[in-house]
Amino acid sequence: MPSKLDYQWHLRELMAKRGMYSTTALQPLLAERGINLSTSQVYRLVTEKPERLSMKVLMALLDILGCPMDELIEPVTAAARPRKAAGAELAVDPGVGAFRPKRARISGADS
Repeated sequence: MPSKLDYQWHLRELMAKRGMYSTTALQPLLAERGINLSTSQVYRLVTEKPERLSMKVLMALLDILGCPMDELIEPVTAAARPRKAAGAELAVDPGVGAFRPKRARISGADS
């Protein structure tokens, strides 16, 4: 079975390398190139990995950052998730240990 592909989004790192530490700094630069995005859209573009991206937005970002596409979008092989056997218990975070809360038991009303 062929491996699944994924990508890493490096917009935030590239912005920081160029001294742009605020997502609002990107909005006017995009507007100069005809891309009008709301503040929340620009924030999500910087802080999250986009699932869909307009080619115009991509080209504007590459122009603003002055970088090739492979610096902004790095293709990687997706980590395969192991299949769980039927009836297998959920893995417990080893760092939680004895601090895991216990399920409450509801008993009859004791007035």
